[in-house]
Amino acid sequence: QDNMLDFVFAVDDSVTWHMMNLLKNRSHYSFLKVLGPKHISSVQSYGAGIYYNTLVPCNGRLIKYGVISTDTLIDDLLHWKTLYVAGRLQKPVKILTQNENSKLQAALVSNLKCAVTAAFLMLPESFSEEDLYLQIAGLSYSGDFRMIIGEDRSKVQNIVKPNVPHFQKLYSNILQDCPQVVYKHHLGRMEASIDKSPEGQFAQLMALPRTLQQKITSLVDPPGKNRDVEEILMQVAHDPDCGFVVHQGISGIVRSSSIVQSAKTILTAG
Repeated sequence: QDNMLDFVFAVDDSVTWHMMNLLKNRSHYSFLKVLGPKHISSVQSYGAGIYYNTLVPCNGRLIKYGVISTDTLIDDLLHWKTLYVAGRLQKPVKILTQNENSKLQAALVSNLKCAVTAAFLMLPESFSEEDLYLQIAGLSYSGDFRMIIGEDRSKVQNIVKPNVPHFQKLYSNILQDCPQVVYKHHLGRMEASIDKSPEGQFAQLMALPRTLQQKITSLVDPPGKNRDVEEILMQVAHDPDCGFVVHQGISGIVRSSSIVQSAKTILTAG
C-alpha cells in the first residue's frame, strides 16, 4: 500500500484539460498554477511531453498523475522519440479506460513489437522467456541517469520476476507470430533461437523505430559522411557488437529525455 500509484492520462487537448483541472483540483498543481493552463501546457511539451502532478492525496493514499497529449503519446509509441511513456507501456500496466482511437491502438501494438525486436538484437542466440522480459523491461532504463545515481539497481528484476504472467499476457500474441520463437509446450516454456546472421540482424534493424535508427546511424557514421541509413545499418548488422550498438542508441534516447523530465519535476512537483 505504501507505493505511490502512478497514472497517465492521454488527452486530446491539453490546454482545455488543464483549464478544467485547475478549476476542479487547483491544489494538485505546484506554484506553476499561477501561470494558467496555456503555460502549463507549454511546460508539458518539454522533454518527454508529459506533465506530472505528484503527491496528490486520493482515497487515503498518495498518487501521482501525468498528462500527455494523445498525439505526443502516439508519436513516442511509433518512433521512440523519448521512450518515456512508450517505455512504461512496454511493461504490464492496467489500461483503465480507452476510447476507440484506432491510431492509438495500432501504436500500442507497434511499440510492443519494436520492444521485442530490439531485445532480440541485444540477446544472445538462444535465451529463456524470462531473459526476454528482463531485456524488454530494461530498455527504458538504459541510460536513465536516475538508475546510475540512487535508484534501485535490481529494479528491473523486481519488475519482471513477480509479473511474468502479466508479461506473457502482454506479449503472447506477438511472440506467437515470431518465427524465431518456439513454444515447448511439454516443458511449459518458450525457446527462441534468433537469426544472428548479418541478413537476419539487418532485417531486425530495419524494423526498429525511426529515432533509434537515427541514433544508431549517428553513433556509427562520422558526421559529414552522409551515407544513407540502410547502408549504415547493413554495416552494423555485420558488426559482432551489433547488440551493443543498439543498446547505446537506446541509452542515448533515454538519457536526454530522463534528464529534461527530472529537471521539469522540480518545477511541477513544487
